[in-house]
Amino acid sequence: MSISIATPVVAKDRAGRREWLGLLVLMLPVLLVAADNTVLSFAIPSISLALNPSGTELLWIVDVYSLVLAGLLVPMGSVGDRIGRRRLLLIGSAGFGVVSVLAAFVSSGEMLIAARAVLGFFGAMLMPATLSLIRNMFTDTTQRRTAVAIWAAGFSSGAALGPIAGGFLLEHFWWGSVFLVAVPVLIPLLVLAPFFVPESRDPAPGPVDPISIALALLTMAPVVYGIKALAVDGAGAASVAPIAVGLFFGGPFVRRQLRRRIPMLDVRLFRNPVFSGALTANLLSIFSLVGFIFFLSQHLQLVAEQSPLEAGLTMLPGLALTILAGLAVVPMVRRIKPSYVVAGGLLLNAVGYYVVLQTGHQGDVHGVMAGFMILGAGVGAGETISNDLILSSVPATKAGAASAISETAYELGAVLGTAILGSIVTAAYQRNVVIPAGLSGPDQLVAGETLGGAVDVAASLPSGPGQALLESAKAAFDSGVATTAAIGVALMVSAAVTVLLTLRSTKADR
Repeated sequence: MSISIATPVVAKDRAGRREWLGLLVLMLPVLLVAADNTVLSFAIPSISLALNPSGTELLWIVDVYSLVLAGLLVPMGSVGDRIGRRRLLLIGSAGFGVVSVLAAFVSSGEMLIAARAVLGFFGAMLMPATLSLIRNMFTDTTQRRTAVAIWAAGFSSGAALGPIAGGFLLEHFWWGSVFLVAVPVLIPLLVLAPFFVPESRDPAPGPVDPISIALALLTMAPVVYGIKALAVDGAGAASVAPIAVGLFFGGPFVRRQLRRRIPMLDVRLFRNPVFSGALTANLLSIFSLVGFIFFLSQHLQLVAEQSPLEAGLTMLPGLALTILAGLAVVPMVRRIKPSYVVAGGLLLNAVGYYVVLQTGHQGDVHGVMAGFMILGAGVGAGETISNDLILSSVPATKAGAASAISETAYELGAVLGTAILGSIVTAAYQRNVVIPAGLSGPDQLVAGETLGGAVDVAASLPSGPGQALLESAKAAFDSGVATTAAIGVALMVSAAVTVLLTLRSTKADR
């Protein structure tokens, strides 16, 4: 029997002016979170030069935010159902703003990792609240899909604005200024949300379950850590053991959710093939995008030697295509099955990675950017429809849980994109860089860890050895692009096949 993305929920009144103004207010935290990810990617070279973190610390600076966020999204979604989703959004916004200011002035890699972890705690309050509020504000199918498209475009807009704002700030101020972007975004949210965003909560929420929260964290954190270790060091005790620990705690977590009358996470949602298939598409699209941006932002600045602002402008067409594609597919699903639209987006991602596979190892900026533009269009198309499928395939009372799971997939995709693809690039760099003779022990260590470290060391050397180190470091960094691009192609093709199978019951809204 076919089901339509239109919904298991009977539409109520159509949304009016207040709801659409409320949607604009909800775009503020969406823009912030998306911009935060791309701004940080652009700031990595400056952070590397200023704080001199190790390669592992550099990855943790990027990853720890998403790791904490992914572990807490489901618990925070449950808290929002209980205390009110708008209230949770306001609490998270205030905390995020304060910690962002503190993060701007840290003086070491370890302190920045700690600040990013706390940002993850407050960030976990933001995103599930926005999506679940939208689900309850827009009950009409067409209006909801348009609202979700705007929500998804908010991510792309934030990703597009991030490099521009980040590039400008990094050219005129210190690296910490990128964290201060949160303040002018969150103040209007705190002022306007009480007026335009209606409160919503579960009318019969379950009790807060500390044991489930602990089990969720003990499941997520070791698994992601193990995947990071596996990408860098290969199979071994340091990677296999954490994954085994995470899976060990995952079993009791699932059993506890199945036994509880009102679970923190209704794992039965995964029995719905539309929900599971859309979730998979969601995760892998973000995996491909974030992993690509991690490589691209450093390639443009440190290999192609563009300024941060120039690099941001170079990436803008690809990010703009993400927005346009997300909005363009809304009317398409009235005539084309959603499974075809999502699978088509994933196949575009595969084509984008294939272009990079053919041109990236040559250091060709035009080829890499062509691949990024194709990938941007694919991510925009796939994300919009997959997010709508996730929401519309569950009852409105499950909106909080579905939103939290969707955001968990988003953040897990971001973690894995950086951890796997980023770690492969880092490992290839460390394996292939040639360090000139005569460097001191600390300089050898810094230059051998990251491309940013090599650039810093090369600046202090005479022109001959310095140029040799730079050329070797750039070639070593780009040497990992073939492997990462091949992985991207294989994953996206596999995901497209999975989507065609799991979403085959959906139909166009003719």
